[in-house]
Amino acid sequence: MAIYRIFPEKDATLYSRYEATNTGLDEILEISSYYLGSSSFVNRSVLQFSNSEVEDVIENKIASTVVGSNQMEFSASIKLYLAEGEEVPTGYVIEASPLYDSWDTGTGKYGDSPINMTGVSWYYVKPGTRWTDPIPANTTASYNSGSMAIGGVWYTGSNGINLVHYQSHSVVSTHDLDIDVTPSIKLHYSQSQGISGGLLNNGFILKLNNSNEFQTGSLTFLKYFSSNTHTIYPPFLEFKWNDFTTSSLVVTRAITDPACVINIKNAKDRYTDEGKYRFRLNVRPKYPTRTFVTSSNYITQYYLPTASYWGLKDENTEEMVVDFDTTYTKISSDDTSNYFDVYMNGLQPERYYRLLIKTTVDGSTSVLDNGVTFKVVRNG
Repeated sequence: MAIYRIFPEKDATLYSRYEATNTGLDEILEISSYYLGSSSFVNRSVLQFSNSEVEDVIENKIASTVVGSNQMEFSASIKLYLAEGEEVPTGYVIEASPLYDSWDTGTGKYGDSPINMTGVSWYYVKPGTRWTDPIPANTTASYNSGSMAIGGVWYTGSNGINLVHYQSHSVVSTHDLDIDVTPSIKLHYSQSQGISGGLLNNGFILKLNNSNEFQTGSLTFLKYFSSNTHTIYPPFLEFKWNDFTTSSLVVTRAITDPACVINIKNAKDRYTDEGKYRFRLNVRPKYPTRTFVTSSNYITQYYLPTASYWGLKDENTEEMVVDFDTTYTKISSDDTSNYFDVYMNGLQPERYYRLLIKTTVDGSTSVLDNGVTFKVVRNG
């Protein structure tokens, strides 16, 4: 199974209270709704992922590894980490929709004085250029008292495809964002290939849904780390696809000992942030059955059951960077051994990671953590 991440090429927050303010270099993205007296305001965020990177993932990673299927069989989700939340309601919905207009990121920050107007804002997509008005078919926007489009122009649907993607949150939510935007990413790719019905990749707008915006009786302040953050929590677009393969030896050499020994036999202590690396497993019983043979019982390669998964943990924070996923992190096998692939350029460089294995043998589920760690370093 495969997981790959790309990071935004630009992002910013749109503030209805500060209509022309650009925040393209801010370390925070905001999604909020609040009121001052009888006036209500909202904050929305926009972000965009490189079209060439999206094409590269689909054409050179997904299409080249998916067997017996087509290159468009994948999922893609926008993920953001919460930096701060205030007055968070017990239930709310965050929406993500593809933007209609091209926009400039700008060089502004919240609180700049005088205000910076070099890029996207509540009123403008770039200096002197307003959001498209009148808005095209299949799109929507907010409007000011002069009936002018403000706060973004975004698609709601195309050719019967719903393009308002969303995630619901409750009081027990982590409040991080994980929004599946696969239909929009597929339409962006279709456009880049000249396929009729595609959409130009102008990124996404992230906002509270209509029932949570412009409220005068409630407050919602949500702040997320942006691509300019100095933390390990930038937003990203995560692709997942099925590249699982299995060998017939999984049956004939199946491990049946729950106390089996599992080693990652070809791990190194560091990798550059480029390309894919294949980790291979050595699996054997802890106590092999005694037999009269001319070679060691310990050199026979055994196999984990197909319900085995790999995971990746940040060595310093102990957080799961790639969690065990029964669909997308299954461990494959060939006639050599079990294995799994990790795309190093989908990980943040200058960080240490720890490899984990989860498997169920003879009804006993265990997570292997034998201290295999590595650092991803920048190439140049």
